[in-house]
This record gives sequence, structure tokens and C-alpha cells, in this order.
Amino acid sequence: MAARKGDLKLLGMVVSPFVVRVRMALHLKGVSYEYIEQDLFNKGELLLRLNPVHKKVPVLVHDGRPICESLAIVQYVDEVWAAASSPAILPADPHQRAVARFWAAFVDDKFFPAWIGIMRAETEEERAKKAGEAAEVTEQLETALAQCSDGKAFFSGDSVGYLDLAVGCNLFWLDAMRKMFGVVVIDAARTPGLAAWADRFRESGVGKEVLPDADIAAEYARKIQAYRAAAGASK
Repeated sequence: MAARKGDLKLLGMVVSPFVVRVRMALHLKGVSYEYIEQDLFNKGELLLRLNPVHKKVPVLVHDGRPICESLAIVQYVDEVWAAASSPAILPADPHQRAVARFWAAFVDDKFFPAWIGIMRAETEEERAKKAGEAAEVTEQLETALAQCSDGKAFFSGDSVGYLDLAVGCNLFWLDAMRKMFGVVVIDAARTPGLAAWADRFRESGVGKEVLPDADIAAEYARKIQAYRAAAGASK
């Protein structure tokens, strides 16, 4: 990776899609950084000091100054490391940039909660209901893909960009849910364009290099389930 512009650290958690999103942006830019894994079951002093408002990861620390929230961090990375030798993450056109930001917010406000609802369901009936709700949200992403890609390979056109990172960082969790529950969130029969995009994203350089293995997510999900079961039993 390229030499970093100042001291750069990333506080994260390997199974957080939001952290993965930032790592993908840094990878696209060829930026080197120090990664510091966090335990959200036992939050350390560093995380609490650098992100006292939300107390969450990711936190990017550039020359001692923290930047929080993944979409804000990705935009920061794109602006700071804007050399001609590295690819732009956000579109150059103001309208396209605004549209990409709109759909990225949709991913975090609607798509992420939809699949998290499947993961947190306690019964098969509840999980089926949540899967149906997620399917409706995913259909809207199919529309976004058609609108933003103009028939090209990725949301951003010919190469991976801002909205691809926003959606793609969730894929390893969707793969984990398919393994754990047999639930397919991005269904080729229902959203063929999005399913084809997901395959291309997984095979892209950033997908291969940064996306965690689905088994890591599944293992963490089982840890969460055991933690909740223990907490419920102690009440």
C-alpha cells in the first residue's frame, strides 16, 4: 500500500460491515494504516475517548484527530487521498454524487436494519416475516442499481465506487445468514440485477481482499445468541 499521509489508525471490529466499508475505501486508495481491533462487549478507554457520543466503531484517527461514522469516513478518505493515481470513490458529477449519498443513507437506514431483523428473529415464523420485509427493501436496491449503473457492472459504473462499498460491505453477513438459516436476501429470481452485481463485487479486487469470510460472521452471531440466552436466563 502507498505511504500514509500522516499517522493513520482505524479502530474497528472484524465483523462490522461499517468497519469493512472503511477498510474497503482505504484499500481502494492504497492507503496504509494501523488497525486496532475493539471488543464491543468490553469497550476500552481509547474507543470511549475517541467516540464519546456513540461509543461505536469505526473510528478513523488521522494525525490524532478522530472521524466517526462510516459514510463520513469514506467521504473523508476520498477527499484526503484524492491523488490522480488513486481512483475516486464518490462520483465527480454533483447530481450523481447526491444520488449516491441518498441511496447509501437508504442502505444504512433500511437495508441494514432489514437483514439484522432476520438475524435477531427468535422463531421461524418471525424470521420468515422479517425475510419478506427484507425482500421488499432489496427490490428497491434493484431499482437503485438500474438507476445508478446505467447498465454497467457496478452501481458506480465500470468500477467499484461509493454506493458499491455501502451495499457490498454487508454481503458477508448475507452469506452467513444463508449458511445459518437458509435465508437468501439477494434472490436471483426476485432481484437478478442485484444478484449478478453481488457476484461481481465478491470477485472484485476489494471484495476478494477485504470482505471477511462468512464463517467469521456466523461464529460471531452464535456468540451473540449465547450471550443473549445467558442474559435472559439470569433474569
